[in-house]
Amino acid sequence: MPRPARRPDEPAPEPPTGADALPQRWPHAAVLVVDDEPGMRHFLERTLAGRTGQALCAASAEEAELLLARHRFDLVILDISLPGKSGIELLQELRAQGNGCEVVLITAYADLATAIEALRAGASDFLLKPFRLTQVLGAVEHALERAQLRRENWVLRRSLSQQLPPADALVGDSIAIKGLRAALQRVAAVDSTVLLSGESGTGKELAALALHHQGPHAGAAFVPVRCATTSPAQLESELFGHGPGRDGLFVYAQGGTLFLDEVGELPLPLQAALLRVLEDRRVRPVGSEREIPVDVRIVAATNRALVDDVAAGRFRKDLYYRLQVVEITLPPLRAHKEDIPALVAHFIATLAPRLGVAPIEVSDDEMRFLEQYDWPGNVRELRNLVERSLIVGALNVTALYQSLGRSVTGAGDDATDLQTLEKRHILATLESVGGDKTAAAQRLGISRRTLERRCAEWAQV
Repeated sequence: MPRPARRPDEPAPEPPTGADALPQRWPHAAVLVVDDEPGMRHFLERTLAGRTGQALCAASAEEAELLLARHRFDLVILDISLPGKSGIELLQELRAQGNGCEVVLITAYADLATAIEALRAGASDFLLKPFRLTQVLGAVEHALERAQLRRENWVLRRSLSQQLPPADALVGDSIAIKGLRAALQRVAAVDSTVLLSGESGTGKELAALALHHQGPHAGAAFVPVRCATTSPAQLESELFGHGPGRDGLFVYAQGGTLFLDEVGELPLPLQAALLRVLEDRRVRPVGSEREIPVDVRIVAATNRALVDDVAAGRFRKDLYYRLQVVEITLPPLRAHKEDIPALVAHFIATLAPRLGVAPIEVSDDEMRFLEQYDWPGNVRELRNLVERSLIVGALNVTALYQSLGRSVTGAGDDATDLQTLEKRHILATLESVGGDKTAAAQRLGISRRTLERRCAEWAQV
């Protein structure tokens, strides 16, 4: 037999204080309590205010709808029996609108049919009045854990689809890389906005990950945003959310780091919207009047000279200064070629198991060859070369030789050394496949005709 609800004039139990009070477990969570009993609203508000970031109350479904239109909530504690529209009706409308916030239904009278209807409508939990403090805290804890898990799963799926690199991949012991690591470690300790500049392929996302994992946001989400590969309309919805219940990346990154890759590609209207967020620490979803407070560290990256874009009117000066609180420039690979052997070893060790292939050996001559090349694509180009080489089973440097040979035309001994290195490499590859020119050409990444021409030049027919 269900127990009757507490009378509206009956005082609610006070939440625990002192040693019995729980710490603020969910500092960024917002909770809405919808109940027509003043005593129950007061009790739940007092209970949740010290444990969550925000706790608001409504006495009816209609009043709750006004708050839902103006605020974003992670959890709604919703009484089934309300004057006017019932709690289940409100829940059904929320789900129809695409609002996926967690909902815990509470009621004084319930049977099995009511519980089934509540769960089918999308409730995450169901409490029967009068409930103990531990019961409501347990329901809130589980609901907010589910909400956080859902966000983390979404971020993880997004990161995996974008092949997010590991945070410890800033490989090398050169002066340039040691200086970069030291700068990142210093900046990670503070919460300032950081602008990472450098050529494409220098590892700006790795640097952003290092900042995140070494700083105060390490336990929260790292959310990368590719500003150059997403249409402006889609990017606006992705960043700020769209309508009720459709959270944007700022909300998914709550308490963590939002990484804006190639921020110079943002169109001017989005630059203005980003500036407002940096100034107000609040986001407004597209098509909505509500504003959501956010606690997010911004790390931006660019391979362009933003100061030139500012002068040309392509980038807002005020946004540039907001982003450039701290600027760290990543060195191109040609400035720390002494790290190439360590980088090659690192890529072989990490990529071979992922590709399911055997590691390859790199000779001293081949390594010297790699160190002569200027790597316009930087570390990313080197990584791609190693990956291709692992697939074909031998270091594939012929294309690099052709590029490097053109760059040293007329350079005397250097050109001769390069020709000698290419000859050794091709002949070693031919020997490794038992003289099979088709297989050797495939490993070298060249056509069989090119290979035969090279062999004819060396009288190796």
